[in-house]
Amino acid sequence: MAERSTFSPHWHRVAPTKPRLRPHVQITRQRYRGRRWHVVHDPASNKFYRLNAVSHELVGLLDGVRTVEQAWNIVLDRHGDMAPTQPEVIQLISNLYNANLLSIEATPETEQLLRRQRDRLAQKVKSQALGIMYFRIKLFNPDGIISAVEPTLRPIINKWGFLAWIVFVLFTLTRLGSHSEALASGFKDAIAPSNWGWLIVVYVVAKAFHEMGHGVICKRFGGQVPEFGALLLVLVPSPYVDASACWGFASRWHRIAVGAGGMIFELFLAAIMAHVWLATPEGTLVHQLAYNAMLTAGLSTVLFNANPLMRFDGYYILSDLLEIPNMMQQSFKQLQFYMQKYVYRLEDVSPPTTKPGEAGILTVYGISALAYRIFLFITITLYVMGKLFAIGLILALWTAAAWFIMPVGKLVKWLSSGPKLADQRPKAIGVTLGLIALGAVLIGLIPMPDVRRGVGVVESLERTGVYIGETGFVLDAYAKPGDYLEEGQVIAVLESPQLESQIEISRAMLAEYESIEREATARSPSAVPVARERVAAASSALKFMLERADRLVIRAPHAGRYVGNDPHDMIGQMASSGEALGEVVDTENVRVAASMTQTEAAWLFDEVEKPRVAIRPVSMPDVIVGGESIRAIDAGQVYLPHASLGFAGGGTIKTARDDQTGLRTETAQFIVYVEPSENESWSGVPGERVHLRFRLSAKPLAVQWVDRLHKLIQGRVQL
Repeated sequence: MAERSTFSPHWHRVAPTKPRLRPHVQITRQRYRGRRWHVVHDPASNKFYRLNAVSHELVGLLDGVRTVEQAWNIVLDRHGDMAPTQPEVIQLISNLYNANLLSIEATPETEQLLRRQRDRLAQKVKSQALGIMYFRIKLFNPDGIISAVEPTLRPIINKWGFLAWIVFVLFTLTRLGSHSEALASGFKDAIAPSNWGWLIVVYVVAKAFHEMGHGVICKRFGGQVPEFGALLLVLVPSPYVDASACWGFASRWHRIAVGAGGMIFELFLAAIMAHVWLATPEGTLVHQLAYNAMLTAGLSTVLFNANPLMRFDGYYILSDLLEIPNMMQQSFKQLQFYMQKYVYRLEDVSPPTTKPGEAGILTVYGISALAYRIFLFITITLYVMGKLFAIGLILALWTAAAWFIMPVGKLVKWLSSGPKLADQRPKAIGVTLGLIALGAVLIGLIPMPDVRRGVGVVESLERTGVYIGETGFVLDAYAKPGDYLEEGQVIAVLESPQLESQIEISRAMLAEYESIEREATARSPSAVPVARERVAAASSALKFMLERADRLVIRAPHAGRYVGNDPHDMIGQMASSGEALGEVVDTENVRVAASMTQTEAAWLFDEVEKPRVAIRPVSMPDVIVGGESIRAIDAGQVYLPHASLGFAGGGTIKTARDDQTGLRTETAQFIVYVEPSENESWSGVPGERVHLRFRLSAKPLAVQWVDRLHKLIQGRVQL
């Protein structure tokens, strides 16, 4: 625990003042982690400030008669080491004053209020300008609408209503479970440009329903909802309401209910639209609108609103469950404390919390939120640039300035004028420059392993299709899938009564023509050539018929294992000539065929040194097999080596919707062949899916990142 400095050189400026809380300020008691806290609320601005029990007692002593010095001495006598220090008292009074919760008679009241209003307005404008991804516009006060709706819904806003909601949503998911293919196939139509207009309209309506949920439940527990507006979320309009009054609720379950209310209402809407979608015929406008509502009200609320790493509903719910208010700010302060304490070696620093468990939560959350912020910045920027390059570029530069450049500016300001560095400024600047140099060396100069990944399928080097040679009825079967066959071994036997009749007729005709030939030889030598031609024609016809009869016996074209349809299931059925029965594959000689996009496979054609490859079977993840050779086809293919690589087969490659085989892809794929090394634990079965890990020549991380970014932009942005 860091030692706190008791005294402050600026104490003389605030000690004689006589501040007091403003008359309109409201205070609510709450409990967090077994401790009592007090939430100070300014109804005029709907702002909140949290005080612990000792700070609340200090503020309560500030009645406009006592000085700050007198109030602090009283608290110091009562609480000893638990009392706030002089710097903490100055910070507390400053925060309350700037939040318009405290008045000080030393300065004209009107001038103070106007100055604070101007400061708050300037701060709000600055925040809006920097946060272009989440731009807010206030529209009107919705309290009248919510007050009219809330009494109607009050009977079901309780635990029984919540249980009924769970049952209804589960019932809806059960009905949708049998229509998973239709749900997946409808996604492409939903995101088609022709549907964007309807999709945006349905999205706005669904989000308005979502915000109504927040407002109604907040009103149900006694809160006010003074603001309704529009939020431009990555340039997409979305409604919002100010339900921050729930922060003053004494019960954390009431606060959680308000945070979850939007998702509850929106998922209820999605469930209703699911039943509409199931009840309407495909191709109608109502059917498409219902699917749009399921997509926006169901998928978006789960992926975004429930995500605790963004300051949406999931964040506030998690904050209340963990009983850590302002969790994001606290987590960033915790990370700053670690930097100042253990990197810059500052002594006069204190952590945002002294509880080990809470400190661990803040640390993990802070690191996760920073990583997710970087991920979100890259993915959203690439997506917008892929659709609208100019807007995406502006969005990227602006957001980079807000999220990354501004923090760097704050670091520079802290290094140049931070009061905590008064005695250690050269050392802190040296540490910062050293960290920058170390990072530059680690990222830009030191070669690091460059690993790329892919997914492939095992295939046989020799595989031959087995087809029905002649139309007939399956008489008997001698092999089943998985059997090993020798070359020429019988797989199935067919019979054809019609062909047998034709053979008998051909034999009779041949016998007749041979008899005529013998008679002509004995009696009329001039007729012998004609008779012999007839015999040759009849003999040729019989030979052709016997060849057809021989094709009624289906044999293995070469040694290997039989895969495909079970001929035993076809006994007694008619099979047509040319119908595919299965394949005979040589399981002793196999290779791996991987399918990659141009972005994923570009390095294969740029790499000078031969990369090393490791093969990890999906069925045996603990086994790693080396690859002896890599061969890539430098022309894009629209067909996969095996259906298991596509969506329908459990793979990750999107296949064409109108393709029933599951082999034809929407985008061209580059086929890469890898021959596995011999391994006693795994030999590879044709059709088995494997993961490939290509190890390229070592390069600095900066080079790798630039290369990956270039490939991503090249694959997604149309310049």
